[in-house]
Amino acid sequence: MAGGHRLLLENARQVVLVCARGERFLARDALRSLAVLEGASLVVGTDGFIKAIGPADAIQKQFSEETFQERIDCTGKCILPGLVDAHTHPVWAGERVHEFAMKLAGATYMDIHQAGGGINFTVERTRQASEEALFSSFRQRLGCMMRAGTTLVECKSGYGLNLETELKMLRVIERARRELDIGISATYCGAHSVPKGKTAAEAADDIINNHLPKLKELGRNGEIHVDNIDVFCEKGVFDLDSTRRILQSGKDIGLQINFHGDELHPMKAAELGVELGAKAISHLEEVSDEGIAAMAAARCSAVLLPTTAYMLRLKQPRARKMLDEGVIVALGSDFNPNAYCFSMPMVMHLACVNMRMSMPEALAAATINAAYALGKSHTHGSLEVGKQGDLIIINSSRWEHLIYQFGGHHELIDYVIAKGKVIYKK
Repeated sequence: MAGGHRLLLENARQVVLVCARGERFLARDALRSLAVLEGASLVVGTDGFIKAIGPADAIQKQFSEETFQERIDCTGKCILPGLVDAHTHPVWAGERVHEFAMKLAGATYMDIHQAGGGINFTVERTRQASEEALFSSFRQRLGCMMRAGTTLVECKSGYGLNLETELKMLRVIERARRELDIGISATYCGAHSVPKGKTAAEAADDIINNHLPKLKELGRNGEIHVDNIDVFCEKGVFDLDSTRRILQSGKDIGLQINFHGDELHPMKAAELGVELGAKAISHLEEVSDEGIAAMAAARCSAVLLPTTAYMLRLKQPRARKMLDEGVIVALGSDFNPNAYCFSMPMVMHLACVNMRMSMPEALAAATINAAYALGKSHTHGSLEVGKQGDLIIINSSRWEHLIYQFGGHHELIDYVIAKGKVIYKK
């Protein structure tokens, strides 16, 4: 449709911009209150980007002669940015519901891991699964995330550990990136666990000498696009030295560093990440005070995972200290067979209750700051002119209901929109 626009959202009770001045992230005092317009309308162009946001009457005047492919009356409703899930493991085969029963009976994560369960169990099943079967289950999971309001999701490989299966997982992620409406940031996580029969140093050598050169080649010829590199830096998994070597090699081929650190033991992973120029570090339940200070100074984001601490009964990450020191705090669902949660609204609720974050802090962490952790906050994570038209419409007069109602997102979310196109309607 020449000269027309894609979408007009009219007369919303609230439009939560999150940012109004082009901020790439929000930290410290900027989190006290988010930018919100009352009685506002929003226009998305045919290119999928936001063209105008403002008072409903002003938008009506400005666009009175224009045509729209779609108009949605948002009277009494709230418009928010699409949610960004900064940490997931969504491509795998092999259920682990039996392990949940073991954990409830007192087994720890490492008990199960050392008994051949955990990541190892999923690796075996994922190696056996066909690419088609992996894509089919992955697409269904992404649909669940999208219906809970997620429009951009970070997706990790890491249940292959050998080159063949890691590439199979990355091809599945690439196919979803091309075919589906949800936005995807792809992460190579071949260092998720040390494969059986190898030491951490040998596994690191294999990744550096074999996996990464292949990824570089596939990236160059446009077959697979990978954004980030991840390592599970943990006692009994990848030590600091192996982690450093792998992350540096990934950075050398143009990948953003975004890795698992200081989860079960204090490893000084945060300090290492800052030294290497990491974009983001996840988990951080055991991060040191020095690590927090270093991350704040370097603008390295902390991706906190409330579901993991909750389900594994770990101590909560020190979100309040991080926020008070000026760390850029983001949130992720950590969706995986060990923490089966698709819903960023539930993640935000847990962040508020268990990690003592405020609702504005939690929403910023699940929008602009999660986009920042993925290097995408210039196009995603807030509702501002020129940004991608990814948003959700909730049937409530105040945006806080998305967090306040625990598990209520299915009833609340009326529309999910990506690039100005309705991808879900209740």
